Amino acid sequence: MSIADAKLNKKQVVQVYSQIAFFYDVWGNLTEAKARSRALQLANIQDGESVLEVAVGTGLAFREIVRMNPNGQNFGIDLTQTMLDRARKKLGQTEAHYQLAIGDAYDLRFENARFDVLMNSYMFDLLPEVDFVQVLDGFKRVLKPGGRLVLVNMTKGEHFYQNFYELLYRINPSWMAGCRGVQLANTLPKAGFKNISREMTSQLGYPSEILTATL
Repeated sequence: MSIADAKLNKKQVVQVYSQIAFFYDVWGNLTEAKARSRALQLANIQDGESVLEVAVGTGLAFREIVRMNPNGQNFGIDLTQTMLDRARKKLGQTEAHYQLAIGDAYDLRFENARFDVLMNSYMFDLLPEVDFVQVLDGFKRVLKPGGRLVLVNMTKGEHFYQNFYELLYRINPSWMAGCRGVQLANTLPKAGFKNISREMTSQLGYPSEILTATL
């Protein structure tokens, strides 16, 4: 199935997510929680590892990453300061090591082979399809040999009722905060990933794919 064109540029993404940051958790818990929980399970983070989450949003997953990895190195980046501010509030007074900073998936400011695990949720569904391999190449660069990649995306629905969100996007992309259904399983090998596995889940009819791969 064809992937709809991405409609929001980077500046517009920051504007939209700055506006919705204050109620994003409601949406995230209603439509994304099941996929996020499964992704964390599949990541199998071991305490003491080095973990990067790209596009942390309000920290719904990052909070759990830090909890699972209190003696490791936990890094999170996002384009939007307002989202990062909310993520920091979720961490509270934890003594675990973490760092949250403004960052761009197109330009990861980390050394090569830095991380054991890289997680990314609901970002590729905002990006132009032509850029998928470029961004995945950056993910590959910062992962250690044998490192684990875990992705979650809005995807194409398998049932007619799951196409409701795609319809909303096609009518007005801003109603979906720029997100539309994508499928990355066939793109991962082009960026050098292997041992690729894909699961699909749905919450309130919102379809998500959960992808795992290794270097």
